Amino acid sequence: MSSNGAETTVVAAKKPKSKKLKPARKQVKPGDVEKKETPQTGKEYNIWYNKWAGGDREDSYSNKTKSQTRCNIKLDSGLTRANTTGMRYCCLFFARGCCPYGWECEYLHTLPDPANALPDSSKDCFARDKFADYRDDMGGVGSFNRQNRTLYVGRIKETGTGLETEEVVKRHFKEFGEIERDDSETGWAVKVLQYRSVAFVTYKSELHAQFAKEAMSLSKVNEKHRLEEMGQAAIREKMDPRVVDAMRTIRALEDGDVLDEDGNVIQRDEEAARGAKRRKLDVDDQMSTPPPQAELSRSLGLLSADTMDSLKYFSEIRKRNGTALPTALRAPPPKTSTGLGLGDYGSDEED
Repeated sequence: MSSNGAETTVVAAKKPKSKKLKPARKQVKPGDVEKKETPQTGKEYNIWYNKWAGGDREDSYSNKTKSQTRCNIKLDSGLTRANTTGMRYCCLFFARGCCPYGWECEYLHTLPDPANALPDSSKDCFARDKFADYRDDMGGVGSFNRQNRTLYVGRIKETGTGLETEEVVKRHFKEFGEIERDDSETGWAVKVLQYRSVAFVTYKSELHAQFAKEAMSLSKVNEKHRLEEMGQAAIREKMDPRVVDAMRTIRALEDGDVLDEDGNVIQRDEEAARGAKRRKLDVDDQMSTPPPQAELSRSLGLLSADTMDSLKYFSEIRKRNGTALPTALRAPPPKTSTGLGLGDYGSDEED
């Protein structure tokens, strides 16, 4: 494009590549999660707070148990029936890591998209109805009168200084959405009250805060487990795929397995597998059989069998040439001892 002798170039902006999702996997099998009844700690059950009331033990943590599952966004995210029907709400059980339906689920198995507004502002990202006011303990679904993007995290295990604990909390919660930036020392809106085991995490979107609240509820922040996952991921990134394929092929040859084009082991019948295993055991037995006794007898002594054969060869050559063996190579005569021999001692009669 030219105008008055000046040339201008128009370059179209590149659109970010959208990653294609695969069908969502089933997080658990039916019956894997044990349903435990809430212990009765009071006389009346409050359906608003979802706990017993009127008892001697009013501790809010006494009737709660640790979550048995946890959502892994990288592994569990995928396509479901909701992607074809137009459903915009996420699956609550997917967020908790215990959806047994997988791609057959009627709700989304992905993080909520802040760019796509929900059809009803009076519901959260899981299609649950909000209320006008918050509960006294700030639990439940929330209020439709005010947006809240900050989560309260209690009973955390502090590791080292406050900055180290903030890094641990941020590492666990950033999986479920983008965390807000601030002017703090770490640069993230993650605050830890040291020596109180309390933290506050602020997200950029309220939808991500709602999802993270259900995903991390009653789950354990295990730093050791997270570091092991990070270390395994770093090792996989540094490994050469050609070396991995070669090692997989060698292992398959040793085990007698057959690989397809993708390098996966082809399942065989049980009889064929048993036959291959039996052949392998026979080969191992043949390799582990001891050598015959004659070979062992030849290798015993100060000189090896090869050395003795060489000496015999040279002795035959000397005999043919008419020369005798040197005295250094002659073996001493064997001594025969038959108990206390009387011939070894002198007698008085000889004198």
